[in-house]
Amino acid sequence: MGTRNVHQHIIDTASDLFYLQGYNATGINSIIAKSQIAKATLYHHFKSKEELCIAYLNQKHHDFMENLKTFIDKKDVGEPKLLGIFDLLRLRYREENFQGCWAIKTLGEIPPNNKNILSVIQAQKKELLLYLGELVAENITNVSKAEIESISGGIYLLYESALTECHLYKNDWPIHLAKNSSRSFYEKSRLLKMD
Repeated sequence: MGTRNVHQHIIDTASDLFYLQGYNATGINSIIAKSQIAKATLYHHFKSKEELCIAYLNQKHHDFMENLKTFIDKKDVGEPKLLGIFDLLRLRYREENFQGCWAIKTLGEIPPNNKNILSVIQAQKKELLLYLGELVAENITNVSKAEIESISGGIYLLYESALTECHLYKNDWPIHLAKNSSRSFYEKSRLLKMD
């Protein structure tokens, strides 16, 4: 296995363990055993568990954003594109081993003074919020910057809530409720344009 493949193999293994077991419950020795590598190999690629966690968060976020953009691109213009994030969440919820948001799970496990992981998660959530703003601007005509921020912020908060609550209740009703609530942003903006 080449160096690049070993590096990715370690991230993939740690990702599975961190997401399913939790960051704190997953020790370095578990990652080494499951990866079937030597301890020196792991530390050759990652100086610390925190560094490996950041690689995990970055990979999960990158994959999510790529999947989201591909999924949304296939939707019709207007409400389907704007609210497509909830359709993707419903599909993710139905996957085996769905554990909610990997970033928020990790955030709940790190100490408050861990600024490195916190700043990564904040940047990733901001990227999602900005993407939702782009969707609002592209799918609602003649919308002001303030309206874009208000609508995308509302959709973002409803999505994040649905992501957490569907995992909590082991049910997809929060996704349906969040999508229906977000639909009111779209409908209200259309009514404003007609006045």
